[in-house]
Amino acid sequence: MVKTRIVTRIGDIFEVPLDAASKRYIQYIAIDQTQLNSSVIRAFKKVHLASENPSPDEIVKDEVDFNAHTVLRAGIVQNLWKKIGKSKDVGSLNILFRGTNDILDPTIKVSENWHVWKISGPPKKIGRLIGEYEKAEIGSVLPANFIVERMKTGTFGFVYPAYS
Repeated sequence: MVKTRIVTRIGDIFEVPLDAASKRYIQYIAIDQTQLNSSVIRAFKKVHLASENPSPDEIVKDEVDFNAHTVLRAGIVQNLWKKIGKSKDVGSLNILFRGTNDILDPTIKVSENWHVWKISGPPKKIGRLIGEYEKAEIGSVLPANFIVERMKTGTFGFVYPAYS
């Protein structure tokens, strides 16, 4: 069996089939040292017909739906997405992520033990998520299928502690 080397670089754009008729796109935009040196992606909102083939320049002009940490290689190996191009335009990297250790305790429904950070920045303990922090993205490194699930349904499909 021949091993295929998978190389991903910041700026790479991936096509994500949603079903037989439609697809969306993600772009690899950064490595977050704060979160296990994981890949940070941005998922674009527009749903394209499976027969459409927009250029990378068209794709990156779309509105961003969400940002997340994931393992790109896993999505490629599992045939959940495939690389279709690259763009130097990776958008704003001023993304706020959130996390809590309360996720480990299923009895905690509303966490007041949050921390937030920006890509490769130091975490800041904030307690309750209020104000601008309520809009912070979930900062866990998510399996590739969770990314596809959110692209299809708008949610990750797992329970994360609430914040208010």
